[in-house]
Amino acid sequence: MYVSLKWLAQYVDISGFEPAELAEKITRAGIEVDGIIDLSAGLKKLMVGEVKEKEKHPEADKLNICQVDFGEEEYSQIVCGAPNVAVGQKVIVARPGAHLPGGKIKKAKLRGQVSNGMICSLQELGIEGKVVPKAYAEGIYVLPSDTPVGSDAVEVLGLDDVVLELGLTPNRSDAMSMLGVAYEVAAILDREIHLPEIKYEATTKKAADVLNVRVEALEQNPLYAAKVVENVKIAESPLWLQQALMAVGVRPLNNVVDITNYILMEYGQPLHAFDYDALKTGEIVVRLATEGENIKTLDGKDRTLKASNLVITNGEEPVAVAGVMGGFDSEVTDKTTTVVIESAYFEGLSVRYTSKDLGLRSDASARFEKGIDPNRVLPAAERAAQLMAEIAGGTVLEGTVLVDELDKTPARVAVSPDFINSRLGMKISLNEMVSILERLRFDVETANGLLIVDAPTRRQDIKIEEDIVEEIARMYGYDEIPKTIPVAETSVGGLTPYQEKRRVTRHHLEGSGLFQALTYSLTSDELAQKYALQTEETTRLMMPMSEAHSTLRQSLLPHLIEAAVHNVSRQIPLVALYEIGSVFLGKGEDGLPNEEEHLSIVMTGKWLENAWQGEHKQVDFFVLKGVIEGLLEKLGLSARIQYVASKQEGMHPGRTASIVLDGEVVGFFGQLHPKEQKALGLKETYVAELNFKQLAGAEVEPLVCQPIPRFPSISRDIALVVDRTLEAGTIEAIIREAGGTLLKSVHVFDLYEGANMPEGKKSLAFTLTYFNPEKTLTDEEVVAVHDEVMAALKEQANVEVR
Repeated sequence: MYVSLKWLAQYVDISGFEPAELAEKITRAGIEVDGIIDLSAGLKKLMVGEVKEKEKHPEADKLNICQVDFGEEEYSQIVCGAPNVAVGQKVIVARPGAHLPGGKIKKAKLRGQVSNGMICSLQELGIEGKVVPKAYAEGIYVLPSDTPVGSDAVEVLGLDDVVLELGLTPNRSDAMSMLGVAYEVAAILDREIHLPEIKYEATTKKAADVLNVRVEALEQNPLYAAKVVENVKIAESPLWLQQALMAVGVRPLNNVVDITNYILMEYGQPLHAFDYDALKTGEIVVRLATEGENIKTLDGKDRTLKASNLVITNGEEPVAVAGVMGGFDSEVTDKTTTVVIESAYFEGLSVRYTSKDLGLRSDASARFEKGIDPNRVLPAAERAAQLMAEIAGGTVLEGTVLVDELDKTPARVAVSPDFINSRLGMKISLNEMVSILERLRFDVETANGLLIVDAPTRRQDIKIEEDIVEEIARMYGYDEIPKTIPVAETSVGGLTPYQEKRRVTRHHLEGSGLFQALTYSLTSDELAQKYALQTEETTRLMMPMSEAHSTLRQSLLPHLIEAAVHNVSRQIPLVALYEIGSVFLGKGEDGLPNEEEHLSIVMTGKWLENAWQGEHKQVDFFVLKGVIEGLLEKLGLSARIQYVASKQEGMHPGRTASIVLDGEVVGFFGQLHPKEQKALGLKETYVAELNFKQLAGAEVEPLVCQPIPRFPSISRDIALVVDRTLEAGTIEAIIREAGGTLLKSVHVFDLYEGANMPEGKKSLAFTLTYFNPEKTLTDEEVVAVHDEVMAALKEQANVEVR
């Protein structure tokens, strides 16, 4: 919203305040001033001159040599290239020494002819081309014929003005008008407000005799007022009206249309002017459109309407889209002599939907959408009729053709002073509160210790007690709110156990050389359940942006593998990615999918490369297993985990293992099936998917620190020949059970399946560490326990010692 201070001064006294000071006060009161625009910036020594003579430049077809009178003894010669320059015009002239936004004007020669300055267009004065009247868009601006020669052109054009640009929030629709801003400024400065005086003489001829109004959609249009003005003369608007409109960013068109735009900016009430003769029927009917009905709007475009769109018709066909834009066939033209002024209250939601349906927004629709003052509908129509009588020479017919079913009762709010002070943490007196509300022109009275406030209808945002609190706070001054430290019990912040475990997981994986990835939760139907730990009913979007992103995933791996393919195709030697994210399984009682957090890993390429020592190692099954084992150890779960060979669709049949926690499968890891790898263009690739919700939710014993051992431990290495099908984990379990309390740890350190090994056999080597925290072990004690271990192995696993 642009606010001209010269225009604003017509309603409220703002003398004594510099524009910046006034802007600061408005901002502190709750409406932010985004900018201060000085219209005279860069303009100096501009004069009004009269073109006395004009002749073609002898050496340039598009230039004219003009003799301009400034009220001095001699005319001044100026070369002008504007196509509309003519003898007798009063024009704006920048003489040598004058300043324009483009720089200082100097005496010059144009094609051999002296030019003592330049005759100016409005654009050259810094006025935006989009608000310059169309008649002068391509040439110089012509002033009224009674403009005094030699006068200051800046003052004549009203450019000695400052415009404030307000950044309005949606709730402050009242400030989308000059009067609304005037009420606000009057309250801030505690000064009187002067509303326009509406006075004109109407004929005895009644508007109701020539125009009939009927509203069939009262819900969307409960108030419709029409006035009729005859004998109007369409012409250029007077200079003061053009100045006012251009200052607030509106392009002048003609006197009738300019008046409706002026009232829009003054009252915040959108108006529309119909050519009465173009209506043809002498009737206005407001109704909902029929589905597929067409109208050509003022912008010259044909638009197809929906059955929910509100239209103004002549009883037969649409002549305007209610609250949005008028129709092309009923607009005011140079031939118009009788005007129908429409002023109405259109329901905001209806206007919003219509504007969205048509892809058409206007200043009018913006105001209807946010809410207009129902008590300004009639005054705005009267004010427009007054100006059309004064400016366009029209004759106003008596009365207003009116349909009024609108409840204009103001909102009433009762609030106690204690409630206000408790919310603000202040001690404002009751009298001060009443004074502030009266400055805002709210009707207020006190009863039983309460403030009874009737908010004016222009303030559609005042509904509840907190709204009154806000009004008092902003007018009293936010700076006056005392700075106090809240008194409350405090507690030490921290992560929940689940959050802590997620952080530990991330740190471990990133410390192991993996990078975090974030992939889409949406995938295709084909990939939604691929590699899933658990499959349930999938959830599909009703309107997916593509089939590739149509279904909520039940596994993180498909998109993570795609990320690996993307990196490998760009010659990344090692791809090690992980993701902690949600999968979506079936539907809960509320109809929404059940959400679980999973952890997925993908690894491929060179895990280790040492160019100096020539050492290289590719990612393999045991690299991935080591990463997972380290994670489970940090989560305190390693003692409760088992790794069981398994088969998984899309995975290598001999290099895949399930991860079992307390007897329940919580994940799997292994190599992708060679066919899958080949189809994706990958070499050996290892992946894992774990149910992180189960891992992080598992109860663990508190971590107990042990003292550094005082006594040494004793290690024994054993190499065993076992059946190739026998798992190392089975042997380890036998060793641990037989080793008893003295066996501290068991580690596999070698696997051999080469030459000199019997058919169907393999060699496994283990390191067994014995330890007694109470004393130094003797060889006899170790041998006794070790013999028990070997006996158990021979009995339970039929092993042979190498």
